[in-house]
Amino acid sequence: MTTKLYYEDTSIKAWDSEVLTATENDGHFYVTLFETAFYPEGGGQPADRGRIGGIEVLDVQVKNEAIVHVLASKPELGKVHCELDWKRRFDHMQHHSGQHLLSAVCRELFDANTLSFHLGTDYVTIDVDIKDISHDQMKTIEQLANQYIYENKKLHTYFITSEQLKELPVVKLPKVTENIRIVEMEGIEYNPCGGTHVRQTGEIGIIKLLKTEKHKGFTRIYFKCGFRALQDFQESLTILTALSSKYSAGRDDILDRVNKSEQNQKHLLEANEKLKEELAFIEMKEILSENNGFLITREFPNKTLKELQLLATKITSEREAVVLFGSVSENKAVLYQNGINEVQCGQFFKQNLGRHSGKGGGNDKSAQAGFPDYESLAGFLTFAKLELKKLTEK
Repeated sequence: MTTKLYYEDTSIKAWDSEVLTATENDGHFYVTLFETAFYPEGGGQPADRGRIGGIEVLDVQVKNEAIVHVLASKPELGKVHCELDWKRRFDHMQHHSGQHLLSAVCRELFDANTLSFHLGTDYVTIDVDIKDISHDQMKTIEQLANQYIYENKKLHTYFITSEQLKELPVVKLPKVTENIRIVEMEGIEYNPCGGTHVRQTGEIGIIKLLKTEKHKGFTRIYFKCGFRALQDFQESLTILTALSSKYSAGRDDILDRVNKSEQNQKHLLEANEKLKEELAFIEMKEILSENNGFLITREFPNKTLKELQLLATKITSEREAVVLFGSVSENKAVLYQNGINEVQCGQFFKQNLGRHSGKGGGNDKSAQAGFPDYESLAGFLTFAKLELKKLTEK
């Protein structure tokens, strides 16, 4: 049976041990040690990482009550030096203890129990059985949690029997009936837990609540602790400083400046759309004056697909016509018709785009397509002009 050093002293970073077994499966080696400080995945806490005999530890799991270390190559049997990825481990300890504290505060303030805990590399969450948490309640939770951190309350871990369990006001009943491990946060809670924890709440550093969202009738709280919270603050401050410089405003004024900038942008977009409408009207008049037949075709060097569609719509609203336009800058084409039943736009594109590497579709009245390059677009436009001319001259 492997000695679990992580229960004896969570501050162990390096130690010497002995390889007991090493078996291979699918290119990985599964190793057991005489004693280990590598914590296996469990209870919402990810497995530790590090090195055994200089070989990277890829995973740590409990299998058939044995602690199995997954390695990329086989270590030498016998004595080995082991090193823990301490940055990862301490991050897990900060967040696991932080989760206990945050859950305790949610129970204290709102009688809300924690239903699940997720500790990932991208985000950390708890789900609590309360339907909604207001912004003011979030601030209250965060304030009290950090107050307990600053009070630097001690954490004690120890094993008890089922009989001793009856004497403790535990927050939940354990899944095991013997060798029950308790994590006691002085003056706050007794919690059956097999994870690794800091020695006092001050080592959590800080708890920062980020956001909440409704999830299956409960509330999911996103949070960060310790060094992760510090990094998040540093990244946020970098963004805030850049915005402050960009808008030449202090922190208190940035939001107003951004809102004004958005309003100005909105007005500019509205004015731009109005100008496009006026330009399309002028172009429509010009094109109609130059084309007396049913088929109207033209290539534009810089128009967007939306601009092609706007102009084609205006033309077909004024006259019975078939309109074929192409955009050189975007390698796009549109086909519109009004009153020319011989031309079914969507069907025409569907039948002929493939031979020119085009993709698109539409309905009887309008269709649009894109091409990988100008050569493909030009080839399709040349072909389409000839075919559409035949259909409109029937």
